[in-house]
Amino acid sequence: MPNIKFGPAGLGGVHDAISNMEEYSKKDLQACEIAFTYGVYIKNKKDAEEIRKKAKELGISLSIHAPYWINLNSVEKEKIEKSKERILNCLEVGTWLGAKTVVFHPGYYSIKGTKVPFIKPSFNLGVKPDGKLEAYEKIKNEILELQKIRDEKNYTPELAPETTGKINVFGSIEEIAQLVRDTKCSFCVDFAHILAREKDYSFEKVFSSFKSSKKWHVHFSGIEYGEKGEKNHKETSEDEWEKLLNSLPKDKEITIINEAPDSVKDSLNGLKIYRRQKIS
Repeated sequence: MPNIKFGPAGLGGVHDAISNMEEYSKKDLQACEIAFTYGVYIKNKKDAEEIRKKAKELGISLSIHAPYWINLNSVEKEKIEKSKERILNCLEVGTWLGAKTVVFHPGYYSIKGTKVPFIKPSFNLGVKPDGKLEAYEKIKNEILELQKIRDEKNYTPELAPETTGKINVFGSIEEIAQLVRDTKCSFCVDFAHILAREKDYSFEKVFSSFKSSKKWHVHFSGIEYGEKGEKNHKETSEDEWEKLLNSLPKDKEITIINEAPDSVKDSLNGLKIYRRQKIS
């Protein structure tokens, strides 16, 4: 079995963070993703450093999910700059926190009706020339700029663009894997999103695309989806947990962040099944 850390998406407010981590630790959860999805709510460096100290003491690996309103492929330059500011803010606070990664949704494809020139690709992303390749080039260049600033500022978390669950949103397996190759960023594989987007977990494609990476940051939960992809997350069935845990590569260090409505309970179910599989 691979070496896996389980944990919930959600740390709670600043004043509850340490007690929440203590509860997670008592339940043998070793990871937690701080949800800055609606804004970076940890603003004080001293608060962040206290959380960092406690997380290290408890052996809990922290990550961050950046705000939802990020679009590195906007037709408006101001929105791109605001998006980068939000990511950089997460990198700064993440450095205070000792967070390993900053997960973010990179952006959208071109807006309907917007004319974009076709760029002949130097690689195959498995998509038609309908603006998706142009979106890739733009997002890649913005991430390269973020990587440059990250290095200049000595920020420590890695940038981790995430596979997304809607077909009209940038973030296919191929796109994220190509970003890793072109920008040396990290990544977040959300298997629930992949299931919603591709109607299959696509394990073989995922493993082939990210096989060179020793550390994997993974999101997983049950999910409801339709023809256009993701609708909402839900509790993960035992069958789905077993399917994932039986399929994960054995030579990786893997963190699984759960995004079910009750992400602590769901993480514990995953941990229980993982331990059962290790014994058998």
